[in-house]
Amino acid sequence: MPALLIVGFGDVAKRALPALLARYWPVYALVRSAEAARAAAARDAVAVVADLDRPDSLAALAGLADRILHLAPPGPTGTRDERTRALADALTARGMLPQRRHAIDLQRLVYVSTTGVYGDCGGAWIDETRPVNPQTDRARRRVDAERALIELGERTGASVSILRAPGIYAADRLPVERLARGTPALRPEDDVYTNHIHADDLARACVAALERGAPGRVYNVVDDSAMKMGEYFDLVAERAGLARPPRVARAEAARQLSPVALSFMTESRRIANRRMKEELAVVLRYPSVREGVPLAVALAAAPSPKRS
Repeated sequence: MPALLIVGFGDVAKRALPALLARYWPVYALVRSAEAARAAAARDAVAVVADLDRPDSLAALAGLADRILHLAPPGPTGTRDERTRALADALTARGMLPQRRHAIDLQRLVYVSTTGVYGDCGGAWIDETRPVNPQTDRARRRVDAERALIELGERTGASVSILRAPGIYAADRLPVERLARGTPALRPEDDVYTNHIHADDLARACVAALERGAPGRVYNVVDDSAMKMGEYFDLVAERAGLARPPRVARAEAARQLSPVALSFMTESRRIANRRMKEELAVVLRYPSVREGVPLAVALAAAPSPKRS
């Protein structure tokens, strides 16, 4: 069985792990602490303790696996993703490890990026042919990561596929605290279209892309929702038994919200997912937030199982 390295062993990786363990062995998990290593081992992953912010710690990655699932976010500042660039350098640095005389060749890499790379599209429907137009440093770092990995594929012959995901939601990823605070949303005439994917469906898309992703190909991993942001907040509020957020004009929102919060209200787009469905053969478990949010709210409200 091919070996797989997961870079970014967070929630989505853990959701994908059972399906990955059935297809790859060993499954390595890049983690930064002994505690995280124990958690990975408890899930049958082989922990590799290293840190993308410390390139000198990454030497063990060279030739370790022939499949890579890259879920780690960029660092918090700048317009370059130095973490992804350090990873790319480490994966191709076999010369530093002469003891790996039969090092595994990197064959396939899947990177989870963001639909934020498209920037503001004025609410238009777009697909993967839309040129990137990042309007925040956060999105520029993602574009830099995508380009670095595509270049890695061109240098090594590895098949590199990019998944662009929007806002991820699940039981522990709902805007409940925001709603409880009464944070306002934009009035309908000022509101923006937003896009969503359930964490389970993103995990399923990762598994599919590792099997069927085409070299240099970009896939939008979004559900079928075509909803404005305020409508999404209203849906979560209704299901969670909270008051709907007050609606305000954009000028008033600029006075009340932080620059980061407001930045998510300045880009509007509706994103098509035909490529994901036809080429990756992903069947969404939650076709839209109208199916996914009620279950997510119910799971969030359920008591946690007791530990022995």
